[in-house]
Amino acid sequence: FDSLPPAHYKETMSTILVWIQQSETKLSMPQVAVAEYEIMEQRLRELKALQSSLQEQQKGLNYLSTTVEDMSRKAPPEVSQRYRSEIEVILGRWKKLSAQLVEHCQKLEELMTKLQRFQNDTKTLKKWMAEVDVFLKEEWPALGDSEALEKQLEQC
Repeated sequence: FDSLPPAHYKETMSTILVWIQQSETKLSMPQVAVAEYEIMEQRLRELKALQSSLQEQQKGLNYLSTTVEDMSRKAPPEVSQRYRSEIEVILGRWKKLSAQLVEHCQKLEELMTKLQRFQNDTKTLKKWMAEVDVFLKEEWPALGDSEALEKQLEQC
């Protein structure tokens, strides 16, 4: 009986596996090109919430690891190997998920910065174009008015 996992182990294992599966599904959603900053902010909030959830689940993962180590000392080698293999698969998925989460957050933050810069540049360009439009529609000075012509040349 010492080599069998406690009931809490099986519950925790099930919880962690369901959480990993749900998180992998959320991260596997195709990333679409978004030109709306608010949508990108919402997605970033979702990813940050997933990161927080990952940290909350870490206790359960630590429990599974230590329980497998304890059982390995008491269990026959074939049973011990089965539990070690099981936890190694989970740890591998966990690490991959964690890395993907960090990567997605960084990429989204970079894209948000680029979009913000682009939007600012676009506003500046539109403002400049409006000023140029007003300038071009102004009345041209008479040919004999050299002072007015010089001012307009400077403006150009």
